[in-house]
Amino acid sequence: MLKGEKASVQRVMGFVEESLPNTTFRVRLEDDRLILAYLSGRMRLNYIRILPGDRVSVELSPDRARGRIVRRL
Repeated sequence: MLKGEKASVQRVMGFVEESLPNTTFRVRLEDDRLILAYLSGRMRLNYIRILPGDRVSVELSPDRARGRIVRRL
């Protein structure tokens, strides 16, 4: 577990469908759900660019409707 990471966070894979304003993205998960995800602070600091079609790893919120993109694959 990384520093600052919570134990109850679920990580899933998905594909970026659409890029929205303010570094938010519409992501289609492997189970075919569509969620709204934002870019993590570490990815912003390192200027990692995300484009539609990229495969990403997402940490889901407890309500499973939103998430945070933590890795580009």
